[in-house]
Amino acid sequence: MMKHRKLKNSELDRKSPEEFKSASKNPLIIVLDDIRSLNNIGSVFRTADAFLVEKIFLCGITATPPHKDITKTALGATESVAWEYAKSAVDTIIELQAQGVQIIAIEQAEGATSLLDLPITSGKKYAMVFGNEVKGVSQAVVSKSDLVVEIPQYGTKHSLNISVSAGVVVWEMFRKLQSLS
Repeated sequence: MMKHRKLKNSELDRKSPEEFKSASKNPLIIVLDDIRSLNNIGSVFRTADAFLVEKIFLCGITATPPHKDITKTALGATESVAWEYAKSAVDTIIELQAQGVQIIAIEQAEGATSLLDLPITSGKKYAMVFGNEVKGVSQAVVSKSDLVVEIPQYGTKHSLNISVSAGVVVWEMFRKLQSLS
């Protein structure tokens, strides 16, 4: 039987915030549309840090760092991951589209693509929009998005927590991008 020893943080060979900022990023952007939970925001920062996400846009009522409840769950990721506040998620995605970024709303909608079937192309940049804990991604954002992606779910509940959704989607995007390189 194989024995495993937990690694100490000092053995993990993680980047410093400065090394993270200068590291090559994955062509991924996260747009948070009216996220009300500060803990969810902090968790998304940690996920973005873990997978070298290029930037997070905090839109609408989404709070911004520094805030103790964001910091508590972000564990320093607000110092490494680039972020920007924007009043309007719709205006933000229109600007990103003008820069050639493909906008993907993560939502349950007619004609949505399963995350399992999401096509990823090398050389393309993607922005994933995650919505409010109760209302989801706004219809205005869904309507302007290039693609709507749904996370397959097989139980009795109809949704996942936004920070869990971000973790699942960013991991799948990262995995698909790695398979292209």
